[in-house]
Formats: sequence, structure tokens, C-alpha cells
Amino acid sequence: MRAWAFLLLSIATVPVWALEVVATTASMGMLARTVGGPQVRVTELAPPERDAHQLQARPSMIRALRDAQLLVAVGAELEIGWLPAAIAGAANPAIQPGRSGYFEAAAQVPLLETGQSADRAHGDVHAVGNPHVNLDPMRMASIARALAMRMAQLEAASAAGFHERARRFADEVAARAPQWRARAAGSAGAVLHHKDGLYLLDFLGLPLLGTIEPLPGVPPTASHLQALAQRLASSKGIVIHAPYQMPAGAQKLAERLAWPVAALPLDPAAGSDATAYFALIDRWVDTLALAR
Repeated sequence: MRAWAFLLLSIATVPVWALEVVATTASMGMLARTVGGPQVRVTELAPPERDAHQLQARPSMIRALRDAQLLVAVGAELEIGWLPAAIAGAANPAIQPGRSGYFEAAAQVPLLETGQSADRAHGDVHAVGNPHVNLDPMRMASIARALAMRMAQLEAASAAGFHERARRFADEVAARAPQWRARAAGSAGAVLHHKDGLYLLDFLGLPLLGTIEPLPGVPPTASHLQALAQRLASSKGIVIHAPYQMPAGAQKLAERLAWPVAALPLDPAAGSDATAYFALIDRWVDTLALAR
């Protein structure tokens, strides 16, 4: 009896997931969780309250990557400062770039701001294009379909579930898209601290009015803010920055223009599902609608 009881307990505690997935950000974790469902276990590397540009490879990252069967990265050099080092430290051949266990979201969709010079004199630019695709729900729907195909390649027995969940996510985006655009219609647009919200502005058909950074990754100067305020004087808009970005420049510009200013996260909370992602887009849309 004891032997049978031990066997039953062992069966009951066997993990139900089929794929061990590591995602670099909370948005990528949300997508992996949404598409993978109960067939995946997802670990996220970059906390949403930190700038994914500025992290360093840590032992906890290396440990997570060591056992991963699939790595879901944003790509387009967003994680270039730490992910290659973490992958090298993990010494896991399955998740090396070019292998089926390495997936880049940005490689699945057309990017904005492509063909820029990689000259560091132009700031922290990404030569392959703007990597911040996660705030465009339409691009995320396309990425979900591509991710389902990759998961199906790695775990064929669960392929139908992966494709069905990706389809449901894409259908929900398609259903919400007209509402988001209608709610944002008439907004004058936004000044962003960094061009991390550019894809959402593009999706909504709203203009980017400027950036607090004079160059990507370069802190604002008084002369830059003054020139920006002069150019935007007597117009409408809103100033938006991420919570981890220094708020002083955004607040100073908003005061000069008498515009609203808001701190908005770029990713849903850690461990989130699609509901939280849609709530994040809702929050951005409602904030942008203030600029009328």
C-alpha cells in the first residue's frame, strides 16, 4: 500500500506543463502565458518597474535560462546590454540565437524607425528599428500567432491549443481596436520621455509631438526643454513618461505648456495575463484622450 501511495503521489506532483519558457519582459511573459496556457511555465527576467535597456545579467537570470526550452525576447537590441551575457552564462544550446528555442518578437513584425545610424553620437539608437512593439496590440496579435507556431514546433502534441489561444487573443484585439481608436480620436498627441510609446501612437493614428530626451538615452537639458516648449506653445497635448524615468523634465515641460502629465507603465504587472495587458492599453488610451 505504501508503495502504491508513493506512486500516486509522485504522479500527482508531476508538472503539467510541457514547455519551460523564459521571457525577458512582463509583456513577453504575458504573451507566452496567453498562447501557451497550461502547457507552459513562464519565468520573467526583467521586472516591469525597471528599464529593460539598463539591466545587467544576474545569476538568477542565468539559472532560469539554463533549464529553458524556449526563450521569448523582445529583440531589436532592446536587451543587448544583458541578455547575450546571460545566455552565454547559461550555456544552454537550445536557446542560442538561430535555434528553435530562441524567439524574438520584434523579428516577427515590421518595425518603425528602421535604417537609423548606429553612431553612438546619435544616442542609444537601435539600428534595426524601434524595439518597443509591446504597446501595439495589433503587432502583439501577429507576434502571438508566430509564437504559437514556434511553440507547436517544440511541442507538437499541444499545437492545437497554442494556435487556438493565439487566435482568441488576436480576435480580442481586433474586437477592441475600433473602440480604442474611437476613444482616442481627437487627441492632439503626446510628448514622450523616450520613444517607447511610439507604436501605440502609430496604432491610434496620433502624432508624437516630441521627446523629453534630446537623443535616445540622453537626459534632457534646459535648452532642449526650452526649445520644445517654444515649439509647442499655444498647442494641446499631454506629456507621458514611464514610472522609472526621471520625472523632472516631463513635469517641467508640462508646467510650461499647462498640459497634463502622466506616468504610465510600459508593461503589465509581472505574471499577468491578457486581461491585464488590455487594461494597460485601456489606461494609455484614456490618458491620451485627455489631450483634446
